[in-house]
Amino acid sequence: MAVLTGKVAVVTGGSSGIGLAIARSFRDEGAKVFITGRRKEALDAAVAELGENVTAVVADSAVPADLDALYETVREQAGHLDIVVANAGIGTQTQFGAVTEEQIDEQFAVNVKGTIFTVQKALPLLRSGASLVLIGSSAATSPSPGLEVYGATKAAIRNLARGWAHSSLQHGFRVNVLSPGAVPTPGLLDLVPAEVREQIKTTVPLGRLGTPEELAAAATFLASDASSYMNGAELVVDGGVTQI
Repeated sequence: MAVLTGKVAVVTGGSSGIGLAIARSFRDEGAKVFITGRRKEALDAAVAELGENVTAVVADSAVPADLDALYETVREQAGHLDIVVANAGIGTQTQFGAVTEEQIDEQFAVNVKGTIFTVQKALPLLRSGASLVLIGSSAATSPSPGLEVYGATKAAIRNLARGWAHSSLQHGFRVNVLSPGAVPTPGLLDLVPAEVREQIKTTVPLGRLGTPEELAAAATFLASDASSYMNGAELVVDGGVTQI
């Protein structure tokens, strides 16, 4: 039997890249999935690809009112939640000394504030045993030049999971962090020239970049009962870059 049969999941930032791969994996494993994104056309394309059991809601995770609308849709259509994946995030690569206030505000608003309210506003809908998966990054421990601010936002995500784990018994959930390494997606890495990507591969002990599907498999594990005794932990999927 599919490992998420009967589960209801939210995946923010689910219209492309890792989020889309997670939504696809959850659907394949029997879950009813709600995905969010800021662009309606991208969400429409994702739903057309994923088909039944996937609902899209236009929402910016940095806007609490948008998250209210998301969870009202979940309440109306499903009545509860079993899985929340706080995946929506942005990163801006900027030379040291040239970071702007706008870049700082935007990255912290989406990556940190957005994650906080994605979880906080989900609490009334969570069923006992729910799994919260926060998408971190290997940049939290080993940020590349120009990604210091992005890395700081992801370090905050790691600490949020540690803190929220103390509330897991009271609220009946588990919370863990999934931290990808270098994975080609429509985000930061796709903006990197091909020769730089080849250079990145040489820093990975496995000798290659990861795939969204590999991250989706790890997210599915964290969402499922197979990880039922994991709480407050970080699962790093980066080919070994930050582990050795």
